[in-house]
Amino acid sequence: MSQGIRKKYEKKVIQFLDQHPKKCFKTRMLSRELGVQNRDYRAFRELLKFLTESGKVSRYKGNQFGKYVKPAMLTGKLHVKAQGYGFLIREDGGEDVFISQKSMGSALHGDCIRVELWAHSAGKLPEGKVREVLERGRDRLVGVYVESNAYSYVVPDDFKVTRDIYIAPDHCGSASPGHKVIAEIVDWGEAARMPEGRIVEVLGYPDEPGVDVLSIASEFNLPSCFSDKVENAAASLSEKITREEIDCRLDCRDWLTFTIDPEDAKDFDDAVSLVSMENGNYQLGVHIADVSAFVKMGSPVDHEALSRGTSVYLVDRVFPMLPERLSNQLCSLKPRADRLAFSVLFELTPGGGIIDYQIKESLIQSKIRLSYIQAQKILDAPDSSFRDLYQEFGINESNEIGLLSFETLCQTLKQMHALSQILFENWQEQGYIDFDAPEPDVQLDDKGKPVALGVRARYDSHRLIESFMLLANQTVAGHIRQIRQSTGKKYPFIYRVHQKPTQEKMKKFMDFVRPFGYEFDPGKKVTSKKFQQFLNGISDPGHRTVIDEVAVRTMMKAIYSTANTGHFGLAFKDYTHFTSPIRRYPDLMVHRLLKSYLQTDPQKLNIKPTLAQIAAQSTEREIVAQEAERESIRAKQVDFMSDHLGAEFDGIISGVTSFGFFVEITELLVEGLVAVRDLQDDYYVYDEKRWRLKGEMTGRIYQLGDPVRVQVVRVHREMRKLDFVLVDAEDQESKVKRKKKNRRGRRPLA
Repeated sequence: MSQGIRKKYEKKVIQFLDQHPKKCFKTRMLSRELGVQNRDYRAFRELLKFLTESGKVSRYKGNQFGKYVKPAMLTGKLHVKAQGYGFLIREDGGEDVFISQKSMGSALHGDCIRVELWAHSAGKLPEGKVREVLERGRDRLVGVYVESNAYSYVVPDDFKVTRDIYIAPDHCGSASPGHKVIAEIVDWGEAARMPEGRIVEVLGYPDEPGVDVLSIASEFNLPSCFSDKVENAAASLSEKITREEIDCRLDCRDWLTFTIDPEDAKDFDDAVSLVSMENGNYQLGVHIADVSAFVKMGSPVDHEALSRGTSVYLVDRVFPMLPERLSNQLCSLKPRADRLAFSVLFELTPGGGIIDYQIKESLIQSKIRLSYIQAQKILDAPDSSFRDLYQEFGINESNEIGLLSFETLCQTLKQMHALSQILFENWQEQGYIDFDAPEPDVQLDDKGKPVALGVRARYDSHRLIESFMLLANQTVAGHIRQIRQSTGKKYPFIYRVHQKPTQEKMKKFMDFVRPFGYEFDPGKKVTSKKFQQFLNGISDPGHRTVIDEVAVRTMMKAIYSTANTGHFGLAFKDYTHFTSPIRRYPDLMVHRLLKSYLQTDPQKLNIKPTLAQIAAQSTEREIVAQEAERESIRAKQVDFMSDHLGAEFDGIISGVTSFGFFVEITELLVEGLVAVRDLQDDYYVYDEKRWRLKGEMTGRIYQLGDPVRVQVVRVHREMRKLDFVLVDAEDQESKVKRKKKNRRGRRPLA
């Protein structure tokens, strides 16, 4: 831009826009208003760009210019969608801000950004442009290494990262084309330039065993091991329980206490006990591993546990929060081993009412370790067959528990089951919403190859343990509320809270259920009881499945918080996480706080960072863990389905969008997309309010919850996605016959 043009037009532009403060002008219109000659037009455009960047003129959507107004700025995290656009998830919890792909600049999914807001139409989301990347969400990306004639680059696995990573010739390491690699970013570049990186690790070729899950672990930055400093600190901890420790704890070692866990579990952080009292009530004990006795605040192990936030359970491996020395040995409630615990002891009526409770530091010894399957066999067995189970479980007097004690255990377990059912019935009377959704089950061979998919078995024994853990969590949180009320002191605490749905979300839910023939009007105040009663009133199983799914999406996400706002879904006024300190940091923090407040003269803990920061980080790490776990399951599902191209399955429409609808295969819990482009019988229009696609000529409708039959036609391993096409009902019989003829030699479905 020449100084002559600036001198000639700068003042004129500012004065003109000041005279029209409520108007915006395109460049051509502004040039005409100011009499800019054609030969000066290009330089005039440069002048407007300069004035915008220097804060003398404001530029608005559509490349229009107006009087300078200090832009509204918001900060938060960028969440990018598969289609390339994204949203600012605001720090203050306010309304999301839409960001188009061209307005993202160099920002990537997960970055902390500052966004300039544009004016927006009423009823629509605000829109903005990324002005600054405050903090990168990650500095490493997983992807596939590619060599072209011009240059080399990495294509990120994460489809939310919309730009490839340039790799200079001296930064490719030992990578070969097609390798799955980890690239570290050395220069983030600008909006029009690729980020530059260097390859720091070669994971292997995508189809090699274990590379898929390793890629996911790297993608989510899950630490594969503990530092020497942390391992040494854990190794220095003594397993010996001192006499002083025993004397200051409630000694429960003679009680019939036992654990119930998954068959492949290695860490046991909760045990239960139950005895009948002389007055006809029960004494229920919920005994939780006392991790806080070993992991001191501010220690190297504590810093690492806080950083991880939670253990992450991928489909074929675990990334633990604590070193194995703690999680599988010192803290784990192994059978026949004395262990430090934190116990909640209840006196319960046969009707599930709490007469009294105590929260005590304790010393326990689990008498036997049961799996959920073993516990279920006991619950299903008549009393006369307990001796048969004793032999089936391989139990003998010398290694675990005597026959008489085993029969007592079986009777106790049945009493626990009856009590757990009563507890759930009581909670449901209060409005407890029971979303007992099926979970996928993936069976792997010894090389990590998926050999079978299905639905994870859900037993009454799961519900039994779940009910007692819910009761303990609820009671501990309620105990803190009572202490605060009785002392008048606002003792800080970490709660597990769940807000009620927003009015906007409720309206969408009400609009959604209407086409199914249901009317739901919770009035001015939505309660969990109203929500539960509506869901229980849906008699059609197909409708219930899909409406449950949308109801879950309608709910807010449960988070950790220092404010006790209650748990909407559980219908609990008080709730926290107390029962899993081996795998969740908030539970460990709750133990420390609870110990402090149980003292005669409660102490103030020196907590750094603050509890609010711990709660926020724990929520964030929980979300990362959940996403990583889902992706690991999806990777194995896609791997399994790659051997079943052309196979047909029955499913249900689980999601509808403008570009197609998703179908979940009912027997496998595998989801794939039926794209609009593959619906060639008509032109389909997306009805967002009714969650459906409707053909313009045929009137054919595909909506959420509809049963369909699909064929697997494409597998996208890198994206962990499947494409389906609909199977024409008229061709079903002939296709089934062809399928039977062609089945020879194909790996059978498990």
